[in-house]
Amino acid sequence: MNTQDNIPQALPDHNQSLVARTLIEWKQLVILGAPILVAQLAQMANGVVDTVMAGHSSAEDLAGVGIGTSLWVPTLLFFAGVLGAMQPTISGHRGAQDWSKIMPTTWQGIYISLVAMVLMILLLTNMHPVLTLLQLDEKTLYIADGYLKAFSWGVPALLLLMALRGLTDGLGHTHIIMVFSIISAVLNVPLNYFFIFGFDFNAFEIPRMGGIGSGWATTISNWVAAIALLVYLNTSRVYQQFHLIANWVAPAKDEIKRLLKLGLPIGFSSFIEVSMFCMIALFLAPLGATTIAGHQIVLNLISLVFMLPLSMGIALTLRISFLVGAKDHNEARLLARSALLLALTIGSVNASILFLGRDWLASLYTSDVAVQKVAATLFVLGAIFQLADVIQVTMMGVQRGYKDTKIPMVIMLVSFWGISLPLGYALTFKDWITQPMGASGFWTALIVGLICAASLLTIRMFRFKSLQTP
Repeated sequence: MNTQDNIPQALPDHNQSLVARTLIEWKQLVILGAPILVAQLAQMANGVVDTVMAGHSSAEDLAGVGIGTSLWVPTLLFFAGVLGAMQPTISGHRGAQDWSKIMPTTWQGIYISLVAMVLMILLLTNMHPVLTLLQLDEKTLYIADGYLKAFSWGVPALLLLMALRGLTDGLGHTHIIMVFSIISAVLNVPLNYFFIFGFDFNAFEIPRMGGIGSGWATTISNWVAAIALLVYLNTSRVYQQFHLIANWVAPAKDEIKRLLKLGLPIGFSSFIEVSMFCMIALFLAPLGATTIAGHQIVLNLISLVFMLPLSMGIALTLRISFLVGAKDHNEARLLARSALLLALTIGSVNASILFLGRDWLASLYTSDVAVQKVAATLFVLGAIFQLADVIQVTMMGVQRGYKDTKIPMVIMLVSFWGISLPLGYALTFKDWITQPMGASGFWTALIVGLICAASLLTIRMFRFKSLQTP
């Protein structure tokens, strides 16, 4: 098979100095990570647009979309994590120049995504009992349930995009998903306006749907992006050797098991972390729409800021798995350790943005003064845990590049569900430690959990046998 190496991955020159090689590796991360960052921001923009535009409709619409988002995000990211096994696997094949394994791996990922589609749709369309248990007011419950059902129609498109991303990112073509993510985000803006606030042009009319309309807008924009990507992959000259139809393969039990063995811990790790953030919104539901809305604003923007370290973590996974596949373990070790310095720099920048701009950032989301006050308070706490958060996601990226996923999953479970969740409940609602802190209690507990996760993952990196100096 022709290797057609326009792919931005190169083996290092070991005759260069340590500093020079480190800078070159950081440049490789930028080349891989910049398109990933833009893609992540574009994908996050859908959620931001949903939240902002729903917030300008009513507080109930903002709360309903926030609750709905808190339910579908951890579910989606679990399945996305499972499919995330494709990137390091395909990147490793690429590093080893083992081209014949790339399309079989891609097809097994697509088969996994088909099962994931069915499971996720069943979950999202049967959330009414869960919403009832949250003691929401009738209007907020109606909006949240309707939003989830509308969003569920776009689940097949989202999971197909994620499966195909395993191919394009794994080969180093991270700009491809970036382009189609931008298409989806740009289209989502007018669609949100039409479906949330209604549209009437001559005989064509879209009724006002409020927060539920944002679910339909996101579904349509995701389907457009998925179909466009399929057309591109099957017509592009660059991908002619990886043609989906011509290189179709049947399901292979052993390959699917290998992907699941790597991907399930990634999925559970993602679910553990993100569900912790989303569970806060569910626990805060009895405190009213104002508290939920303020929390949702902070969670939404922090998730947006988090895209920079997350993109670096994904780029690290791709680069390290490539170097491991090429059997250049010394360079992989250098990159893994030097990434800590990058993580600290990024964390410091993120913390400064959130702390210094907290009042202005809150005002961008809503004109409700009470909601702004809640959000501004939580932004301070969100700024504090940035350093730990960036370090933990960087270390996760390194270890996934080495296909070390089980122990990191346990670390995440203990840190978030074993420490943050019970501590957050105690600080928020009980006087066991201090007077009940409200929403600030859960965010304080997140800081503690993130510090534990970052510390344990860093220790794991330095003790992991493939990262030790021979």
